[in-house]
Amino acid sequence: MNITQKINDAPMVYEVVTKARGVEEADFDDAVDDPIDSEEVYGLIRSINDPEHPLTLEQLHVANKEHIYVDDQVNHVLIEFTPTIPHCSMATLIGLCIRVRLLRSLPERFKIDIKVRQGTHQSEDQVNKQLNDKERVAAALENTYLLDVVNQCLATAA
Repeated sequence: MNITQKINDAPMVYEVVTKARGVEEADFDDAVDDPIDSEEVYGLIRSINDPEHPLTLEQLHVANKEHIYVDDQVNHVLIEFTPTIPHCSMATLIGLCIRVRLLRSLPERFKIDIKVRQGTHQSEDQVNKQLNDKERVAAALENTYLLDVVNQCLATAA
């Protein structure tokens, strides 16, 4: 990524604790209903690269499984993420990366809401409005430079 001046030169980096999800025989049976849960959604976004650093959202504690809410019955996913600093100018881009990853990975039936965790960003209302406005998201994804940056962030996503 060609971000020349970093907003947060020395972010806190956290240890990644990998916990394997148990595999059961029913996981391979297409006849068994397999609801999507917060652990599965976290698995989709945890390895997204931060646009400013060669670190993942998990390593920076931007994404956290405890702040992902999934209701498979009503087809709704809510992600709350935490920017590394309260004035992070990359918050909208990070949220856009999360949205694109989920749009590409989850069934279309899901409504996806992405929000900055309350009290973690000085412009959280504006960021949240941008991230959940379909027209703004569509316009952002029509920008080829921005889409290239999003795709670079997602290149490491498992």
